[in-house]
Amino acid sequence: MRALFFSVLGYFLTPVGIVLMGVLDASMIFFLPLGIDFVVILMTARKPELFWLYAILATIGSIAGAAGTFWIGKKAGEKGLSRFVSPRRLKRVEQRVNRGAFVVAALGLIPPPFPFTPFVLASGALGMNGWSFLGALAGVRVFRFGVEATLAHRYGRQILRWMRTPTFQMVVGVFIALAVIGTIVSAIALYRSSRSSRSGAKSGSGGSPPRRRMAPAARGPR
Repeated sequence: MRALFFSVLGYFLTPVGIVLMGVLDASMIFFLPLGIDFVVILMTARKPELFWLYAILATIGSIAGAAGTFWIGKKAGEKGLSRFVSPRRLKRVEQRVNRGAFVVAALGLIPPPFPFTPFVLASGALGMNGWSFLGALAGVRVFRFGVEATLAHRYGRQILRWMRTPTFQMVVGVFIALAVIGTIVSAIALYRSSRSSRSGAKSGSGGSPPRRRMAPAARGPR
């Protein structure tokens, strides 16, 4: 399993791969806590001189993924938002979104397991300006990934040595379990919500059955 994880991870340890990981990390289905952060740190540890490039590429991918999630929320609308966000969490999410684009984008600094995706969905569903939100989020992501890349640039050799330890192997095992379980759970939840929305649309479009036309009563003799 560990060998499989590293073989898959190897595809993301490229300039194109880091953009793809950023897109997946901000999507609604793929689930890997600190996945994009992990890739930024590893790539910077291997090539410290390109730390600035990896931060920018991670930001590009992250914003692209967030734009897709924002668009889904916009299409779903306020009424459809409850299909993706639990009612218990929805009220708190809406309160944050109503404070503005920068407040919501600033939440992107908080690493997983903080659930940032519901806030992106709600921003689109509640009619927030997309350019303002994505612009603010881009600044937040550049800062977050820039700090990570700078630290990896400084401590890259220690990181590479840590990767050869049993502790790192245990961390990899935890990442594998979280990625598989979290992605399956997210995919099932999204499938159920889309299925319920389609069934609701069909039942709503049926309308009321046509009324029978009553035959006019026969007139008796005057």
